[in-house]
Amino acid sequence: MKPFIVRTIKAETLKLKHSPVWLAFFALPPISAFFGTINYTANQGILKSEWYSLWSQHTLFLCYLFMPALIGTYCSYLWRLEHMRNNWNAFLTAPVSLPSLYLGKLFQAILMSVSCNAWVFILYFACGKLCGLDNNLPPGIVEWFLCGILGSITICCVQLTVSMFIRSFAIPIGIGLAGGLGGMMFTSKGAGLYYPYSLYSMGMRANNPQMELETGTFIAGCAVYIALFSVLSVVGLHRHEQ
Repeated sequence: MKPFIVRTIKAETLKLKHSPVWLAFFALPPISAFFGTINYTANQGILKSEWYSLWSQHTLFLCYLFMPALIGTYCSYLWRLEHMRNNWNAFLTAPVSLPSLYLGKLFQAILMSVSCNAWVFILYFACGKLCGLDNNLPPGIVEWFLCGILGSITICCVQLTVSMFIRSFAIPIGIGLAGGLGGMMFTSKGAGLYYPYSLYSMGMRANNPQMELETGTFIAGCAVYIALFSVLSVVGLHRHEQ
């Protein structure tokens, strides 16, 4: 017999088959990359750090606006079927554990996050080459990618919890967008490492690629929020079951 988590992942994959929601993740990052590249090329007299300057422009809108809203959209879509008619009953009576049901959705959110972040970095490299930059990519780019994924997974966990409790499709998206904007405020106040929606932008070094990140505190913050909202989601499933 296949492990429960494998079965739930396959079930969630079938639900998402032919879903149009993936189009947003291929369409919106190029928009952010386009405007970031245009802004970089138009201000090269000021932005003289080449790859670093280009990255600061690429992440300006991506980390605070596009990505939190995209994650909010995807997580809301993951719970959309359960919120329709009496599908909660069918969902909760599946022959798997409640944590496995949650992990099936979380896996899909993580897969989206990794894919979208990989697409962002591909666009960054391509735009850099179009701008005539050399092959010497910033040495910390792998760390940006890994920390960015961890930060985006944190937002996924928050948004999955929000979308599970709120039946509306649009409201969780608005919460994601507001959370991203709030992340800008917390980061500017020096408290970004303690606010879940700031962790993605901090990990990606948004608008400040040469920033020194307290890696241990960053990882601990992500781990706490991932664990906290995962537990809240499983507890919420227990409440729906009763």
